[in-house]
Amino acid sequence: MDISGSDKSFCLAAWQSTFRELDIEIPDNVEDRTKAMFDAICKTKKKTPQELISMLAKEGHHTPFEFCYLQFNIVADIATHIHCLKHRIGISINTESARYKELEDKHYIPNDWDSYTSQSYGANRVKIQLQNHTLQGEKLYHYAINELQNKEGLTRKRAKETARYFLGYNKMLNFTMAFNMRSFMHFQRLRNSPNAQLEIRTIAQMMLEQVRETNRFPLTLKAFGYE
Repeated sequence: MDISGSDKSFCLAAWQSTFRELDIEIPDNVEDRTKAMFDAICKTKKKTPQELISMLAKEGHHTPFEFCYLQFNIVADIATHIHCLKHRIGISINTESARYKELEDKHYIPNDWDSYTSQSYGANRVKIQLQNHTLQGEKLYHYAINELQNKEGLTRKRAKETARYFLGYNKMLNFTMAFNMRSFMHFQRLRNSPNAQLEIRTIAQMMLEQVRETNRFPLTLKAFGYE
């Protein structure tokens, strides 16, 4: 995870729009300029930082929450990757390319199938079928790349980008997602929900826990109901 900004950044962004005398002189030897500005302005304000951030969150004044950066490196199946792409606002995503590299043989079998396969022959058969289907698809993927390139005369790039049609939704991909806090809260509301699919909900929960562990945004998380 890569991160910049904090609750202080949001307060300063909010105060910027209402406080004309924000141009506080700060000595050159002050390492944490954000902290110095924050401490100086706090002395002039009636609302505490928590009261300010809670008001911004409650009233929908969310622009100040854009002044931070949260980046996550993720490994997930294609179906979950699609959930990351849909309904996003202000989220940047970059995914490994199947045109420029030959993908590794990594796939996903739903974890909660195990609770059924131990009791049901039918469920166990389905799990085995998906495993076999996936392994066969991976073999055909590599086979097709070589056949299309060596015997059909396609460029290697074209062979790779078309051979991937042998791969299923459970193919694992490496990708990076970047948020500001406004877009992160929107993502949490959609994907860290009981109605969200288990796989994307698990990722959203892991992201939230990583943000908590930084201890940079306790006021904001509390304001949005994620203490």
